[in-house]
Amino acid sequence: MKNTVTTLQNQKLNKDKITMLTCYDYSMAKLMDTSGINVLLIGDSLGQVMLGYEDTLPVTMEDMIHHTRAVSRGAKEAFVLADMPFMSYQTSVYDAVLNAGRLMKEGRANGVKLEGGAKVCRQIEAIVEASIPVCAHIGLTPQSVNAFGGFKVQGKSEEAARQLIEDAKAVERAGAFMVVLECVPAKLAALVSEAVNIPTIGIGAGAGCDGQVLVYQDMLAMFSDFKPKFVKQFANVGEVMKQAFADYTKEVKGGTFPSEEHIFAISDEIIDKLY
Repeated sequence: MKNTVTTLQNQKLNKDKITMLTCYDYSMAKLMDTSGINVLLIGDSLGQVMLGYEDTLPVTMEDMIHHTRAVSRGAKEAFVLADMPFMSYQTSVYDAVLNAGRLMKEGRANGVKLEGGAKVCRQIEAIVEASIPVCAHIGLTPQSVNAFGGFKVQGKSEEAARQLIEDAKAVERAGAFMVVLECVPAKLAALVSEAVNIPTIGIGAGAGCDGQVLVYQDMLAMFSDFKPKFVKQFANVGEVMKQAFADYTKEVKGGTFPSEEHIFAISDEIIDKLY
């Protein structure tokens, strides 16, 4: 069954946790889709994990459309959610609707995600008015990393905690069908989840949220240089891949690959004639 805005919202009502993972290409989308993941998020995190940038800020609309289109081809059941990159919606309501429309029309997304709380409610309202589902993103918003002074847990003071709750309520009123809570204290995230009727998706926000999201390269241990506190590594795929690459190199250089089972035959009579 195809995951939709309605099925995701019903999961909150039924206390059925929502599963979300980042995804950036067709082959990975097929694997995740057949595993029953509810939502595939084409995150602007692709700037770091796929393109090698230091942060998400250089990611363009063309980057997002390219990767979203690839994921949408592989996702038959999962809901395809695409991030709106930095400066694709902050400049004006018109730009927000136009770029959200491009992710839907050209990228074939099922919905879009944008960062910010009350400050982006005008954009959320306009995008929803254009019949495009919107997921909000509050707490630590990576596109604002320079304003935050780094990647820091959000909502730790009373004032900041109240603002986070108000932001969640504001994006719900604006029409967002779901909201991501990033790097928020677990007890506060649980309060936010109770305060709104839309699903909350946590990343570094505890088990009290209505669902969870991780960057798939993190949960598969594909990077060894840094592991965020909130990440659980479900498999050490990085080591398996490195060993496979090393084995391939060894066999090619040693002449043992390709072996007899990997080659196509031709009649010796024909070869003799060629000589």
